[in-house]
Amino acid sequence: MKNPFRKYETNFSVNQFWQKIGAYAKQAGLKTIYSALLLFYAFRRKDTPLWAKHIVVGVLGYFISPFDAIPDLTPFLGYTDDIGVLSFGLVAIAMYIDAGVRENARKKLASWFPNPDEAILKEVDERI
Repeated sequence: MKNPFRKYETNFSVNQFWQKIGAYAKQAGLKTIYSALLLFYAFRRKDTPLWAKHIVVGVLGYFISPFDAIPDLTPFLGYTDDIGVLSFGLVAIAMYIDAGVRENARKKLASWFPNPDEAILKEVDERI
């Protein structure tokens, strides 16, 4: 499959995204991973405009970056800054997160969270 992120490779790497999620999904938590997946699948929509894709690339680039305001390995606080940045991205491009994006995100989420807490997913969905 053609990599839709190819022209953004200096800021974002699809491989790094999947590696980070695969390695740290449980540690990052359901809300963080679901938010990242929503952004990823919104980016892949053909009708998501370029300005929104730039926001997604910046947000997901920050998420996968080893340099954070709060290091990801810090217990209890490590992903606080990530969820804040991810939430900003979700609100900024909310109109491009449709039922298909949510469905794709939930299907992929099952790889790491077989029985996700629906209340947490609903909380994220209600913010966008």
